[in-house]
Amino acid sequence: MPSSQKLQRIIFISLISLLISALTLTPIFSNFELKAYDLLSRMLNPKKGSEKIVIVQVDQASLDSLASESVTWPWPRQIYAPLFERLSEADAVFVDIIFSEPSSYGNEDDTILAASIAKAGNVILPIFATANKRTVDDNGKSFLDKLSLNAVAEPGLTLPFAITPIAPLASTAHGGGNVMMKPDKDGVYRRIPLMFQAAGKTLPHFVLGHLLEKQIITLDSGRLFHNGAELPTEQGALLVPFPTGTKPYETVPAVDLISDAGAVRYPASYFKGKKVLLGLSAAGLYDLKPTAVSAVSSGVSIHAATLDALIHGTYIKRLPDTLLLLIMSLIIASVCGFVLTHSSIVANLLLMLSMLLTTVGLPFLLFKSGWYLALISPLASLLVSFAAASIYSYATEGRERRFVRRTFSQYMDETVVAHLLKFPDLIKPGGKRQRVTVFFADIAGFTTIAEQFPPEETALMLHNVLNAVSEEVIKNHGVIDKYIGDCVMAFWGAPLDSPNAAGDACRAALASLESLKLVNEGFKARGLGAISMRIGLHTGDAVVGNLGSDRLFDYTVVGDTVNLASRLESANKYFSTRIMLSEDTLQDAGAGFLVRELGLIAVKGKAQSVRIFELLSLQDNAPETVLAWAERYKKAMELFYNRDWSTARELFESFLIEQPDDWPSAYYRDWCSSCLESYPSSSLLTDDWNVIQMKEK
Repeated sequence: MPSSQKLQRIIFISLISLLISALTLTPIFSNFELKAYDLLSRMLNPKKGSEKIVIVQVDQASLDSLASESVTWPWPRQIYAPLFERLSEADAVFVDIIFSEPSSYGNEDDTILAASIAKAGNVILPIFATANKRTVDDNGKSFLDKLSLNAVAEPGLTLPFAITPIAPLASTAHGGGNVMMKPDKDGVYRRIPLMFQAAGKTLPHFVLGHLLEKQIITLDSGRLFHNGAELPTEQGALLVPFPTGTKPYETVPAVDLISDAGAVRYPASYFKGKKVLLGLSAAGLYDLKPTAVSAVSSGVSIHAATLDALIHGTYIKRLPDTLLLLIMSLIIASVCGFVLTHSSIVANLLLMLSMLLTTVGLPFLLFKSGWYLALISPLASLLVSFAAASIYSYATEGRERRFVRRTFSQYMDETVVAHLLKFPDLIKPGGKRQRVTVFFADIAGFTTIAEQFPPEETALMLHNVLNAVSEEVIKNHGVIDKYIGDCVMAFWGAPLDSPNAAGDACRAALASLESLKLVNEGFKARGLGAISMRIGLHTGDAVVGNLGSDRLFDYTVVGDTVNLASRLESANKYFSTRIMLSEDTLQDAGAGFLVRELGLIAVKGKAQSVRIFELLSLQDNAPETVLAWAERYKKAMELFYNRDWSTARELFESFLIEQPDDWPSAYYRDWCSSCLESYPSSSLLTDDWNVIQMKEK
């Protein structure tokens, strides 16, 4: 958990990042988001549309074919009569050509077309809502009344006038709808309005009236529904996923339905049950529009895509802005929280990469499922928050981290330094009570050694020894507290809590003596004397922290635990041992170490006695002979405490036969003899008869 101060920093940087990122939600950046939507559309929209939708297009080939027969554009309207006859079995025929003026070829031309429309009975004609003043005759008004919906269009879709088909056509058409569309502010068509307020009426989109009639779409209380779910319109407009293929719908040239030559390929039965849209696609007919997936699309293809989306419910649903803000907030909080609590550049770059993949990948996955999540705002949130947190971290916390690493990496294990970098409050001035294992290592007889060699040689010897011990302490996750002349003080258990603190300290002590052997070999090769070392270990509570004055402070431990560890190091002189540890350290270290008990001691200045042990080796590394010897020694100590001093003395004597220089065996052999002489009766024993009183520090 970050400290309260760090948490405040995270919240502050997150809020600043959110405010900056929120600017992408303003109209200033809307064009960027529109282009991001286009990118998603081009990459993820389906290539093909429904096979039940056919576009009959007045293309350049159709114009050229009739022009070769001296029929120029605009065609006589009777030209369309055979086309509607061929489409009579279609489910609906949507004509995206406005016949708003009488034919220049005379009334008979209009009459022939009207008759063909009436005979087909499935033709949907367009109206065009407009802001330009337009007078609508009674037939036009009747047509608008016929199309009018019992609803009110959403705000922003109100136009005062409408252009209607001429009377003969309007009276014979099965239905109609508005073909007027407005692009987004960048001129690209993405949203298709479904209901309009025009000429005082609420009018449906070109394809909507037919779908309402078929009850594929339903209208209730002014809202449109598909399969019981409300259409996700914004100001009455629907986001339509335009197919990306060059010919997403089956396309038939109009000339093939007008001439007899196309009758074999496209008989009336070919269109049975299909929805057909008739429109203009020739470049000179000015019905080409840019969409999200193409710079040039025919208006009729846009209506086809709208029809397809409404029938199959494949329109795009935009996620609400509240959810977008929540996602932006989560991205910012995650990035700021991570960057401000992790100093690793690699870790932060990996976070950036993973968040980038997520931030970009999530809108892609949602879009594939029909949901549109804005891409620019989350991406801006990621970049802004990462930049803000990184700059702040480098300028402030980065300086603190560099100070911590420079200050502590020389005498701490890298794991411990990393912990301090993560929780820098641990090194604020002050301390706290914590269970630690304290380590003292002192060169035996250094004063005598210093007198034998020049100061330069002595300093070099001291450096080599202290360096060897320090390296083993750090390798075993300890903290070098200080150097006191020829003594090294270290500790485990802080600032990083570790259940293996005592065990690591014991391993460091054994490894230090092994390293000292190599150092002595180097001294021997240079004609210098050999160095011996004593180590004391004790585990207990101590005050840990950055202690000292405002001018000078150190990360250190103080308390009785430290004093006792120091006394144990010194007590090695009394027993002629190398590594002495307390019972508390042995209990925390566990069963992986081979030790022998040295007894109960009462050090100077401490009333409570302490049971102490000599650390011999790692349990797994000890030879069988040593393990057997340690077991016999343990038995001898049990006999001593049980006051079977005679038997115990015999065992201690046997040890001296094997190892004449073993001082603890000699000490307890003599003590057993003394007890046999001094205590003929157990009633003469005092409670502290078996406690060794240490008179010196």
